[in-house]
Amino acid sequence: MDVDLRHPERLHRMQRLAASLRLFAELGYDEGAGGHITARDPERLDCFWINPFGRYFGHVRTSDLLLVNSDGDIVYGRGRINPAGFTIHAHVHEARPDVVTAVHTHSVHGRAFSALGTLLDPINQDACAFFEDHALFDDYTGVVLDHEEGRRIAKALGPAKAVILRNHGLLTVGASVEEATWWFVAMDRCCQVQLLAQAAGKTIPIDPDSARTTRDTIGTPGIGRFNFKTMYQGIIRRHPDLLE
Repeated sequence: MDVDLRHPERLHRMQRLAASLRLFAELGYDEGAGGHITARDPERLDCFWINPFGRYFGHVRTSDLLLVNSDGDIVYGRGRINPAGFTIHAHVHEARPDVVTAVHTHSVHGRAFSALGTLLDPINQDACAFFEDHALFDDYTGVVLDHEEGRRIAKALGPAKAVILRNHGLLTVGASVEEATWWFVAMDRCCQVQLLAQAAGKTIPIDPDSARTTRDTIGTPGIGRFNFKTMYQGIIRRHPDLLE
């Protein structure tokens, strides 16, 4: 397939996707060959870009990304795709036309929190970004290779920005690579904070009205993009080769 890599929006999404993978390597979110981030192509809306299976996050460049269609065929690039990654992301992208990017990796605190089988509590300002805007997929049947499982995850996500996959980890989405990546970083840290707070004693939640007001201030797409901006500035200075 002929793909114009100079297309401004395509290049923008690919560069931010590669940068997100480098960031996740630094943050320790990679786990062997597991984990995947996707970005819908701006012209071929039934296709999305994904990191190659078995490639270390910290080595991925823009030119290494693969373009895959809704049938799971690689239509641009060389490499393999994670079968479970395709199953999850394909159904999320199909169910949510508004979603440009979906993020799922096996972060330590996300996995630990997912074992509780519960939602995040609004116990601090940052957690309010997810108040009434994340869901729980309250099931686990193994590695997600069944398309029906992918559809059920997408259904559980609904219109929210994130879903906790019980006994598995976190999945976040956004209308840009920037948003979805920031929500994953923020959510994993919220999981860490709640685990620490619960281990120390009884937590005191923020009241619902205040939590909603706070969410509407710091849980917006614009705030997600703005928070990612600082991280992007740092990663391209530390790893300029990711833009190749």
